[in-house]
Amino acid sequence: MTRRLVRCTRCGAPIAPKAGFCPGCGVAVSGQQNRVPTARLLSTLALAALAAALGCKRPVDKSSTVTILYDSDEYVLGLPEDDVPKFLVFLPLVTRNAQGELEGRLARSWEHSPDYHTWTIHLRSDVRWHDGVPVTAQDVKFTLELVSRADVGPWGIDPGTFSVTVLDDTTYTLTLRRGTLGSPLDDWTVYYPKHLLERLDPAKASEWGFWIHPVGNGPYRYVRHVPRTMFELEANPDYYRGKPTIERVVLKLATRESALTELLSGNVDATEYVNQTDLLKVAGDARFQVYHGSRLAMGNPLTLVWNLRHPALHDPRVRRALTLALDRRELQQALNLPTAAPIFDVMFSDRQLRRGEVPPPLPHDKAEARRLLAEAGWVEVGEDGIRRRGREPLRFVVATPLSDRAAVIIQAQLRVVGVQMDILPLDFMVMLQRQRAKPFDALLFEMPVNGWAAQRFFGPGSSIGYTNPRVALLLQRALDAVDPDDADRAYRELAPILQADLPVTFVAPSVLTTVAHRRLRGLSSPYRTSPLSHMDELWLEDGR
Repeated sequence: MTRRLVRCTRCGAPIAPKAGFCPGCGVAVSGQQNRVPTARLLSTLALAALAAALGCKRPVDKSSTVTILYDSDEYVLGLPEDDVPKFLVFLPLVTRNAQGELEGRLARSWEHSPDYHTWTIHLRSDVRWHDGVPVTAQDVKFTLELVSRADVGPWGIDPGTFSVTVLDDTTYTLTLRRGTLGSPLDDWTVYYPKHLLERLDPAKASEWGFWIHPVGNGPYRYVRHVPRTMFELEANPDYYRGKPTIERVVLKLATRESALTELLSGNVDATEYVNQTDLLKVAGDARFQVYHGSRLAMGNPLTLVWNLRHPALHDPRVRRALTLALDRRELQQALNLPTAAPIFDVMFSDRQLRRGEVPPPLPHDKAEARRLLAEAGWVEVGEDGIRRRGREPLRFVVATPLSDRAAVIIQAQLRVVGVQMDILPLDFMVMLQRQRAKPFDALLFEMPVNGWAAQRFFGPGSSIGYTNPRVALLLQRALDAVDPDDADRAYRELAPILQADLPVTFVAPSVLTTVAHRRLRGLSSPYRTSPLSHMDELWLEDGR
């Protein structure tokens, strides 16, 4: 059957089926779903007229253009989203090289006091904002004070826990009173131009138009924007490391559900949003390369969160039995995770992970699981194969916003030892509301356990009914630690307690997966999997 050729009504360029925008001029294709939150819609309408005016006058040279699919709204390049695409426009102090070691970007060098409380950071003197103004230590101070405001973002950084002293344009000291700021050399925080933002109302930072058309200091500069559809960026000719090889980057805003379709149809060159099980559909396609990376530390592992108020799940022997009944390696293979993905039962730091110091997990042991369940009183087995204690069946409901594949596998593995797990698919926000109200048996979701999010589950006032003062104390100590050795000691002491209590069962680790066209070169596993984070170090094979 001959496919009808669709052309742009403005510039005449051919448009691929299901494409959201014209590859020639960037103008949105009619019917594209409106994904802009209502609160931000008005802030983007004014840009639509400008984008349309520029549309057919700036055809994209695809021979040196990379198109990346990203699931976000219009604020993807700046503070309200604070997501990976920001690295196209803004520089962090440091980044990780292909070996996972820190190397400078905005920071030239650094040193710290023996107790890690005082850091002195030396910035590069040859970095400029895209408007030509030099980047200085005043920009760093301005940014850190901005993001520590309670009315600006969800970071939870207490401004009373740190202070910044500017020594000169390229040098500042950072004094830490507690560990809430994280490492002063983190590779996530980027910095913003004080001279452009200092007169704006920080209480309205989430509404600043600056985030839609930012002026950064990174490898790419903002060119234009088609609301709800795309951003176009160009290589910065004044970038301190030299103009990037890839001339243009198109950031296509689309849902992650459409990622595989967009890849296979040739509409995008890469995405970080392909579902692990969908990787099987591109495994035999010679056009693509798959890159796996693990988040440092814990990230958001797939987790079974137990409601300890449940009449069966409050017993640690039952929670241990359920964990032993799971064949987590088999589950990870079924989810198409890389074979090197770690299995763990406890919290740990990124240094412990990198050094191989994470305690070994509980094994898959069905016999021991059955013994523990019997010891806990779940002995009688009915005609349905479900264990009972008296007339009460060993049964619970797990709510999950995920596809049912993981839940179905877990359900089958627990059934082998006489446990019935029913699955309740829920919208993510509904699930969170239910968790706060506490009417659930168990949750299965990608649980954020790094930093302060862990207190919600393991600290005082635990939302899952977990009470262990020693755990709360050690968790607070790890979070407050400025010296990384102190944090590691707290995590080491915390590990055997968590492995004994098992208030949650970590099912699978966070795995960052990128699928990219093979013409995009320079990516590698596990530390260089994100093209958005390292675009200035990538190139196109043969310029195609």
